[in-house]
Amino acid sequence: MTELTVEAVDSLDAAGLPAGVDAPEYVLYGGKGGVGKTTCAAATGLASARGGTSTLVVSTDPAHSLSDTLETEIPSEPGRIDDEIPLFAVEIDPESAGGPFAPDDGAFDEDAWDDDAASDVGLGGLESLLGEGSHPLAGGAMPGADEAAAMSLLIEYLDDPRFERVVVDTAPTGHTLRLLELPDVMDSMLGRLLSLRESLSGVMGSVSGLFGGGDDDAAASANLDELSAKIERLRTALEDPSRTDFRVVMVPEKMSVVESERLVGRLEEFGIPVRTVVVNRVSEDLTSVTGLDADWFVAPETEHCEFCRRRWEVQRDALARAHELFRGREVKRVPLFAEAVHGKAMLGIVGRCLE
Repeated sequence: MTELTVEAVDSLDAAGLPAGVDAPEYVLYGGKGGVGKTTCAAATGLASARGGTSTLVVSTDPAHSLSDTLETEIPSEPGRIDDEIPLFAVEIDPESAGGPFAPDDGAFDEDAWDDDAASDVGLGGLESLLGEGSHPLAGGAMPGADEAAAMSLLIEYLDDPRFERVVVDTAPTGHTLRLLELPDVMDSMLGRLLSLRESLSGVMGSVSGLFGGGDDDAAASANLDELSAKIERLRTALEDPSRTDFRVVMVPEKMSVVESERLVGRLEEFGIPVRTVVVNRVSEDLTSVTGLDADWFVAPETEHCEFCRRRWEVQRDALARAHELFRGREVKRVPLFAEAVHGKAMLGIVGRCLE
């Protein structure tokens, strides 16, 4: 058997790589775990920043593979990761979501729920009210601390003037759906808090007047109103196709197509626009996808390799089904590479596929 040597791609002609992307200010990549969401998000963020657009890549996936993909340390707060282009990145750390809901076991800490936690419901207090478990004010189970932290950051970045585009590498489907449910949960919770505040306003006003606490009550009320307004702005942005594109990533297999169809349906229920479907790891030549004449690319041998031929037949059926199901949406293909996709050169190739 002849041994095949695959050479790593260290540099490519920059003229053939994308500089800028045709996308709105929010691009979210979602799908099942392991389909390539992180790769797509990193490639889109890199291409966007190469076009001169100040771009933030956000990872809400607790697995934290963005650092490996971009081959650099990603901070837990937005930081610039490239000196030549305006590329910023952040990985959400679930451990930083403190408060009465501990992210490790999700248990509700009654001792931690005090008057300060109840009144400090500003942006910084969001994590203090959320987590796995429940509270009477919430009226049901609350999302996990990682989703709470993710939503908190998305709300923060919505008004951040430093970033012209935000690209989100979401956690696997189940976590993503809980993240998207969070605005409704928060609306319900804030509605109860606001109702409680109004019902107790007379009593609290008298008591606070006795102890000089009027300013604190006004500040707490302002925090509640501000948080409610921020959540509504985020919801409006996510539902606006001119501002948001949720891109579903899948692999060319029957079950992945079915799961992606379900995800698109759920996103439609949330009012989240899905304009793009990405089919990753397709067994075809890079030139047929991008037009790049890459002599280093090792394409699957479907003519003489029986295994490769059968795999391509399975993928071709899945691709046909995807084009049928997602008619009216852009279906983009990313080829199967012989090596792991990481680093600027390979991400530039993936970015070209996503143009």
